[in-house]
Amino acid sequence: MPLRKLKPITPGTRFYSISTFEEITKSTPEKSLLAPLKKSGGRNNTGRITSRHRGGGHKRRYRIIDFKRNKAGNARVEAIEYDPNRTCRIALLKYEDGELRYILAPQNIKVGDTLQAGPNAEIRDGNALPLGKIPVGSFIHNVEMKPGKGGQMARTAGAAAQLVARDEKYAQIKLPSSEVRLIPITCMATLGQIGNADNENISYGKAGRMIWLGVRPQTRGMAMNPIDHPMGGGEGRSKSGGGRQHPRSPWGQLAKGLKTRKKRKTSSKYIVRRRVK
Repeated sequence: MPLRKLKPITPGTRFYSISTFEEITKSTPEKSLLAPLKKSGGRNNTGRITSRHRGGGHKRRYRIIDFKRNKAGNARVEAIEYDPNRTCRIALLKYEDGELRYILAPQNIKVGDTLQAGPNAEIRDGNALPLGKIPVGSFIHNVEMKPGKGGQMARTAGAAAQLVARDEKYAQIKLPSSEVRLIPITCMATLGQIGNADNENISYGKAGRMIWLGVRPQTRGMAMNPIDHPMGGGEGRSKSGGGRQHPRSPWGQLAKGLKTRKKRKTSSKYIVRRRVK
């Protein structure tokens, strides 16, 4: 999990840091759990760019992850692997009947550990239980929003939500953003914090490394002409022809502080406390 800093023998490696990958125990993925991954380049079905600055990047294959954790019985951790499609590591589980599945690797998990899933599972990191069976105050990840749909929240490297309260129908979950939300107690969640927490401290060091990840270069609005961007033009550096104006998107929408959530969204009734900026 720790990071390794490269010696500054070239300009690209001067600020370059990379994970040590010391927790990885298997370098080749399980073939039966691989799927092809198509690249969109940020374009929709009509060919128009709907998500800017995407394209290129290294070729990948998708690892099929078990977000539902709906298989009962004991499972042995066979390996900890690298996944190019996410920031955290993944763990390969082998069940007693021989079935293999990938899960998101929690922080304190090792090869040889035995994990369980279900309402009668033991209270320990890596085991998945319904929210109604998890002790209040526990840290959890891979939290479902609808029963049986699969985990949707707290899935990135180092992430953990906290179960802060519970009643007959709903549990109150404090998310990593500090938002408190109501979730049905029949939804599944996995105990513990996700591993590879040092991922947020990685310094990419050079622009080419972002290209490897499929992130294309971004041009500042102030460097454009007025026809291309609301903040373009002017003699010298200026915001829309002089004056300190609020930064905007290429389509004229305020870029900082504007609330984009719909006011009458149905799921708003499940939010107990909004996130703190």
